Amino acid sequence: MINFQDKFAQFSDHWSPKVIAEMNDIQFKLVKLKGEFVWHQHDHTDEVFLVIGGAMCIEYADKKVHLRAGEMHVVPKGVSHKPMAEHECKVMLVEPRGVVNTGDTPGDLTAPNDVWI
Repeated sequence: MINFQDKFAQFSDHWSPKVIAEMNDIQFKLVKLKGEFVWHQHDHTDEVFLVIGGAMCIEYADKKVHLRAGEMHVVPKGVSHKPMAEHECKVMLVEPRGVVNTGDTPGDLTAPNDVWI
């Protein structure tokens, strides 16, 4: 059994996903968001954002998707997007093993991959 709140209590950094489980080649990652991320895209995979606590927004070139606890959104592969959260937001990401959090835009917010908690 995995308790999300227990796992979230084990880290405090933002924008650095932590793996909590795998199913086949799919990873379930917890991440805390706060502030603005970078514009990026994932050319080879969709990306699922499932909000566990708080609220966030995913900005696209032509729209913004606002999410609150209990809501999820799928970012299609190859689509440029920028996540953001005014206050700390707790999110579960679902994506294939090996996906880099900054996609095609490496930089200061690029997190180590495959970090388990």
